[in-house]
Amino acid sequence: MNKIRIILFLLLSMTTLAFGQDSTRFFSPKKAAYSALIPGGGQIYNRKYIKAGLVVGLEIWAYTSYLRNAKYYNQYEEYSGLEFSQSRYLKKRNKYVWWTGFIWLYSMIDAVVDAHLHPFEDVMKTPIENEN
Repeated sequence: MNKIRIILFLLLSMTTLAFGQDSTRFFSPKKAAYSALIPGGGQIYNRKYIKAGLVVGLEIWAYTSYLRNAKYYNQYEEYSGLEFSQSRYLKKRNKYVWWTGFIWLYSMIDAVVDAHLHPFEDVMKTPIENEN
């Protein structure tokens, strides 16, 4: 009985593969925007994994730099061997907050634009035929 089920399953799965499938995949810009709420999520949705890794890496770098400078600013008196003044750490902390926001905004805009232009890439890959 189990052999019959396995054979039936294999036959049914082969028939679904025999039908022609449309190779064009459409990406929704709206879904890309929602998935971009997580850093790199929009790039993962668009299957741009290297770009997603870069975005996540930049977000981690900016956020850890923010945390480090916030720690130095808040506990300035405890760290006697610091190179810069307390106001310098405040400026650097604020700068990295802005960088975190800019990287996140860039990744969201990039994900939406990439999803919107995905059909254009497929059209450009098709050869141009002469109609003469």
